[in-house]
Amino acid sequence: CMSFISIACALLGFLSPANRGGLLTATLLLFVLMGVPAGYGASRTFKSLRGVEWRALTLLTATAYPAAIFVVFTLLNLALWSHGSTGAVPAGTFVALLAMWFCVSLPLVFVGAFLGFKRPLPAPPTRTNEIPRQIPPQGWFLGRAVTMAVGGVLPFGAVFIELFFI
Repeated sequence: CMSFISIACALLGFLSPANRGGLLTATLLLFVLMGVPAGYGASRTFKSLRGVEWRALTLLTATAYPAAIFVVFTLLNLALWSHGSTGAVPAGTFVALLAMWFCVSLPLVFVGAFLGFKRPLPAPPTRTNEIPRQIPPQGWFLGRAVTMAVGGVLPFGAVFIELFFI
């Protein structure tokens, strides 16, 4: 969703090549503002699965992925800084990123989760049967080895044909 919005903004001319770093700024802003849909979607899914630890869900939604990205970003920046590169991100930018994460994105995830948990679940489209049905045996062509071979041959064939004509 965020990628499509960024591309749409670039296509409409909002992200001019003359404004260096405009796409990165727009992407970071969209990532921060997508906390509401993230919290809403996570809470709706969690509620439909009858989860009970809603606080842990909301906190993990707000911190797990951004924390992993921030750790990788910090390690790469430390490597740049240790080599004396001018491409290293300044400390003030790090503080600004942390402020955007904890002061904007985290509360927005909680707002989205609140809205998602307050909305009632829709009725299931079908009625489930309590008696389990038997699953018929699979054919030989649906086995793990055949599936892996076919799944590997198709991309290999496409790449081989592309490289053959170069």
